[in-house]
Amino acid sequence: MTVTAYLSLGSNIGERKAQLEKALHFLEDEESIELLHVSSFYETKPVGVTDQPDFLNMAAAIRTSLSPENLLHVTQSIEKKLGRQRKEKWGPRTIDIDILLYAEEQINLASLIVPHPRLQERAFVLVPLEEIAPQLEIAGRPLKEITGELEDAKDVRRID
Repeated sequence: MTVTAYLSLGSNIGERKAQLEKALHFLEDEESIELLHVSSFYETKPVGVTDQPDFLNMAAAIRTSLSPENLLHVTQSIEKKLGRQRKEKWGPRTIDIDILLYAEEQINLASLIVPHPRLQERAFVLVPLEEIAPQLEIAGRPLKEITGELEDAKDVRRID
């Protein structure tokens, strides 16, 4: 059985665009993952710890036969290959890959919560996600409506 899942990717250390592109290639190389859609790149200010470089963010839609836990294992493995070190919550990172949505499932494990717990608060996630999946609803609300309510959505700058 395959499902559609949505990922958020971000980087703010080193060659941000190259890191994101490498992460996409690693995802494509996984036999059990098919890359369906990829958003544009978006530059955003950091959230949480603000004294760090700006992020480059994007969203990706995938089709996968992996379980949510195995998909998490793959994304964390890719982060490790690309030099991610988990030193500081919300701190700088070479790559960050989050599972935003996994089909219609609600997952609440110690290691994984889906939909992503702060999804509806994060313009840097929702703006790229809306680009590739404008039809999505989150908690019964259209994505466009949620994004429109976020004051910082105007600060998410598309990079060509």
